[in-house]
Amino acid sequence: MGESTNALATLRFDRRIRLEFHGATISSDARLLACRDLDDAMGLTEMVSEHLQESRGGRNVQHRLVGLLRQSVYSRLAGYEDTNDAVRLSDDPTMRVIVGDRGVDRPAASASAMSRFETGVLTQDANEDGLDRLNAAWEYRAMTHTAHRRVILDMDSSESPVHGEQEGGSYNGHFESTCYHPLFVFNQFGDCEGAMLRAGKVHSAHRWRDVLDPILSRYERTGVRRYFRADAAFAKPDIYEYLEERRVFYAIRLPSNEVLQWEIAPLLIRPVGRPPKRPVILYDDFWYRAGSWDRARRVVAKVEWHQGELFPRVGFIVTNMTAGPEGVVRFYNGRGTAEQWIKEGEYALKWTRLSCHRFVANRVRLSLFVLAYNLGSFLRRLCLPKAVRHWSLRSVQVKLIKMGGRLVRHARRLIFQLCEVSVSVRLFQSVLERIGRLSPAPS
Repeated sequence: MGESTNALATLRFDRRIRLEFHGATISSDARLLACRDLDDAMGLTEMVSEHLQESRGGRNVQHRLVGLLRQSVYSRLAGYEDTNDAVRLSDDPTMRVIVGDRGVDRPAASASAMSRFETGVLTQDANEDGLDRLNAAWEYRAMTHTAHRRVILDMDSSESPVHGEQEGGSYNGHFESTCYHPLFVFNQFGDCEGAMLRAGKVHSAHRWRDVLDPILSRYERTGVRRYFRADAAFAKPDIYEYLEERRVFYAIRLPSNEVLQWEIAPLLIRPVGRPPKRPVILYDDFWYRAGSWDRARRVVAKVEWHQGELFPRVGFIVTNMTAGPEGVVRFYNGRGTAEQWIKEGEYALKWTRLSCHRFVANRVRLSLFVLAYNLGSFLRRLCLPKAVRHWSLRSVQVKLIKMGGRLVRHARRLIFQLCEVSVSVRLFQSVLERIGRLSPAPS
C-alpha cells in the first residue's frame, strides 16, 4: 500500500524534521473500526436487503447496497456531512475496510457514486420508507440488549435553516428564519426512535401521529409500559385521546390561562416574610376540562417564588399519571434531555445541513443522519466503560472515532497502528470486549 514516491517537505524552525505523505495508508478516523465491529455484532447494516430495494443493474455496479449505506452512515458519524467528502474518503484505508468486501484492495465509492445513491436510489418511495423501517429494526436490536421495564418517548421539533430556493423551505415565525421544521422522537436512553422532515411553516405538532404511531405499536407488542412527554406545542385534545386509548401514560405541558390561574389562586399570593435565597416551590393538582376536551383531566401545577422577582414562575402539566404532583413534575422535567440530544445531532453530525434542492432528497439525508446518530448512541451506551459513559456524542466523535492510524499491510493480515492520545489501549480494549459480548439478537 501507499504511494511509490512520497512528497517531502521541511520545516524552517527545525531542519531535522521531514514530512512524508502517505494518503493511502494513513487514516484520520481509524477507530471507526470499533463502530464497524459493533455493527457486525448487532447485525445492523446486514439488514439492508430486508428494507431497501436494489434498483441498479448491469456491469457498472461496483459497490453493493450495504457498502454504500455503510459509507453514508459511517462518514456522517465521523463528521463528514456531504457526499463531496467521498473524494478523499474513497481512498481512506479505514473507509475501504469498512465498506468493501475485499479489504483495502478496492477503493470506497466515489463522490458521484455516493450522490447517485443518496439522491437517486434512496429517494425512491419504497426505499424512503425502508430507511424508517431500517431505523426501527436497529432500535429493536439495541433495546434487546438494554435492561428496561418501561420506555419513555420524548417528542420535540427543531429548526433546520435552508439557503436558496429549496423545496419545502419556508419562513417560520417562531424560529424567525427560513427553514425546515423536522420532528423527532427520542427514548430515555438517547436513541432517536423516529424523525420526519417537514416544511418550515407547519405547526410543531403537525403529523405527530405519523411519527408516533409505528413507535408505540412496536413497543405495544413487547408489553413494556409506555410513557410520553412533550411541551406545550403538543397540548392538543386529539393527542390526549390517542394516548389514553392506547394506555400510554403522558405528561404534557399545558399553556396557562385565566381558569388555570384561578384554580391555584392561593399559591399565587406572595409568601409572608423575608424571601429565602432558595426558591419557594409549591405544588398542587386539580381536575380541569377545557372547552375542546371530551372529559376532565388531571392538571398538576408548579409555582416557584424566586428572590428578587416580583411575580412567580408558574407551570401546568396535563397528565393521566397517578404519581404525586412533585413526582409528575420531576418526570416531566426529564424531557429536557431530548433538547440536548437534538443539539448533539446538530453539533456532532450537523444533521441540520440539508442542502439538496429536492425535498425528498433532504428527507433521505435526515434519515441517514438519524442512522449515524443511533450507531453512535449504541456505541456510547452499550459499549463504553462506566468511567466514560457520560460522554456526549461529540466527545465520542472527537476523543474516540477521530483518532489517527497507520495501515501496515502484511501477506496475511492488515495491521492498523492506532494513535493513543485521549483513549488509552486499556480503555479501547474494554470497548472491544463489550462489543464482543453483544451477540446478534433474534429477528
